Amino acid sequence: MKKEFDRQRSFGWLVNVVANDASKTFDNELKKHGLTVALWPTLMCLWEEEGVTQRDIAAKSKVENSTTTRTLDKLEALGLVERQADPNSRRSFRIYLTDKGREIQHELLPIPAAINQKTLEVLSVDERKEMIRLLQKLVDKI
Repeated sequence: MKKEFDRQRSFGWLVNVVANDASKTFDNELKKHGLTVALWPTLMCLWEEEGVTQRDIAAKSKVENSTTTRTLDKLEALGLVERQADPNSRRSFRIYLTDKGREIQHELLPIPAAINQKTLEVLSVDERKEMIRLLQKLVDKI
């Protein structure tokens, strides 16, 4: 007899529920600063390393290059990033944060940290470490 699909034990469904809840909370917090959750991966990449190409940002963020183009357009319109000609290629640009883009880092980084803490508070410290380790393993495969 074939076992029925159990949504309550489905990895995809469970991860999606947790991610959607955290994302909605995070997006609401970012809106207070004139931003959205869609802009976040690019900002994070640039806070880690400036002067990278759009292609580098797309790869690190694990999003499509076309999505990164639109995101950079929005961040540029908000005065948070600027594109500079790439000295090694006439067809590409290097992306840099503006002073404003650098300044908001200290204000914004505590937000996802607090959301992560709240989301994971039902787990023990060891369970949290194991959860992160396992999710990193899955993300590294992508």
